[in-house]
Amino acid sequence: MRATLSLPGPAAAPSQAPRRWLGGTAIALALLGGGYALMAQVAGDRGIAATAASADIEVKGISVDVQGKSAEDARAKGWREAQRKAWEKLKGPKISDSQLEGLVSAVVIEREQLGPRRYIAQLGVVFDRQRAGAYLGGAAQQTRSAPLLVIPVVESGGAYITFEQRNPWQRAWAEFNPGQSRIDYVRLSGAGGDSLLVNFGQANRRSRAWWRSTLDQYGATDVVMAFARLDHQFPGGPVSGTFTARYGPDNRPLGSFTLKADTAEGLPAMLAQAVERMDGIYASALAEGKLRPDPSLRLGAGGAIDPAIQRLLDIGRAAKARQAAEAAAAAGLVPRIDAQPVTGAETEAAVRSFTVQFATPDGAAFDSAITAVRGTSGVRGLLLSSTAIGGTSVMSVSYAGSLEDLAAALEARGFAVRRGANALAISR
Repeated sequence: MRATLSLPGPAAAPSQAPRRWLGGTAIALALLGGGYALMAQVAGDRGIAATAASADIEVKGISVDVQGKSAEDARAKGWREAQRKAWEKLKGPKISDSQLEGLVSAVVIEREQLGPRRYIAQLGVVFDRQRAGAYLGGAAQQTRSAPLLVIPVVESGGAYITFEQRNPWQRAWAEFNPGQSRIDYVRLSGAGGDSLLVNFGQANRRSRAWWRSTLDQYGATDVVMAFARLDHQFPGGPVSGTFTARYGPDNRPLGSFTLKADTAEGLPAMLAQAVERMDGIYASALAEGKLRPDPSLRLGAGGAIDPAIQRLLDIGRAAKARQAAEAAAAAGLVPRIDAQPVTGAETEAAVRSFTVQFATPDGAAFDSAITAVRGTSGVRGLLLSSTAIGGTSVMSVSYAGSLEDLAAALEARGFAVRRGANALAISR
């Protein structure tokens, strides 16, 4: 770029000087505005710190309705009754009230109404884990999961929000006490840069390198996503919620349920109940072995998997796919397809494992693709690696032949096939 210098005449000086000053001011304001926009994404009062992180055992939602000689006597009776009811919920052995009081570390007042001689309340009882664990046995001594980053996502009015602004779903997770849970949750406050690093877009990423960087920053080994969809019938009226528990960088669903609050005032209680139920879903998944950390998140900083490790993973997936196919055939769930020898060859081609991506805009397309691939000649089994209704799902296919042979067989069944490195992408 070449710069020229011109000396204005006497008549030009008064008009051009203000123009140059205004231009410089506009540039400065633009730079300041860009910096302000960036700061606005991370600044502000947006965080909600976890308010309950005790390792003690907490039982919530104990309702009592008792009478006494006075207001204080009624309250004391109500607290003792709440302690007994909470102990029964934990399936603890029968012990005296004095022994039970020695195990209680706190009574949490969720809601109460105090009259001259009557006490109506909803209480929470917190038991000291070390003292109560001796009576409860195995249930209180169960091992916990690896650290799992929890991402709460709420959908309301067509918008998906995590930590971009304060919301009741984030608050419900912040107020949840994970002390009695088998899941080691890593809960973020949402302050600072959390809203930039962990947002709704992060829940849909598939890049293992990106996930490794995020999880390492927060000291987690894997991730769980808690989705909540809230539908308000009218302002201040009933609220219905649909909740879905998901797991892993591939956003795999584990379970779903619905709840309803009669009024907007009952929304916090409904969300607290939803968090408890989601924790139960994650605990069941852990007991069933579904909540194992994804091995691809721990394989090298550069994102490339060692060929020897990849080969072991392929062998394991192929063996698991064959076992699943044989079990399904034995149970009569799918017709058994006998292996056919390759024409013109003395022996059958070696069975190899290939990755196949397939578009799944809806459930019907998902079922149709699975059925078509399973019925393709030469396919010995398949194993779903990732399910994404409305996106792209992934399966591992055990095939007797080469990648090109599998591509040709799928094209013969009406698929449009794109070839990659030891992988195919199919669509209709």
